[in-house]
Amino acid sequence: MKNISIKAFFYITGLVIISLGITLTIKSDLGAGAWDAVNVGLTETVGLTVGTWVMIIGATLILTNALIAREKPDLFAVITILVIGQFIDFWMLTIFDSFGVDQFLLQFTVLIGGIAIIAVGVSLYLQPKFSLNPVDGFMVALQKRFGFNLTTAKTLTEAFALILALVLGGPIGIGTLIILVLIGPFIQFFDGKANRVMNKMLS
Repeated sequence: MKNISIKAFFYITGLVIISLGITLTIKSDLGAGAWDAVNVGLTETVGLTVGTWVMIIGATLILTNALIAREKPDLFAVITILVIGQFIDFWMLTIFDSFGVDQFLLQFTVLIGGIAIIAVGVSLYLQPKFSLNPVDGFMVALQKRFGFNLTTAKTLTEAFALILALVLGGPIGIGTLIILVLIGPFIQFFDGKANRVMNKMLS
């Protein structure tokens, strides 16, 4: 019971931290990650909140991933979209509603901070090896169905989201490219540390 509680703590805490990092990258106004830009673009063109679109797109991807991988839908992945979606709206609409920076150095600092925070969150939520969020599940589904390596599958999913974001007028910019380049190394940096912390707590 103790082990499950610790793993659940890492999982949920990681998702909450991811939502904070995503919010900061959006608020930096230099360009969000491709999938986040899709959600912002939908908010600006259709309505509803960014967090609501996270949940809608996530639910759609859960079903799509199941069809691609020819598996049953990962219903536990619903937890990821509910937590991330609700907390993005919390950060965006409650904590950082009036937050804005217009100097490049401050924008860049907020962006890099957001990327680092996302990486910490991802590193924490991956440790228990529970359900992936649907965007990561999309990558894995393509890998399973078509035999792509993870790099190719990730590139394809990001390219798909990037095209959608451009069509919807989402916030694509230099920050989008910086996120694409830095997020992997940042996650790799924090992953081992998160793993050691969790294993120490479990033992």
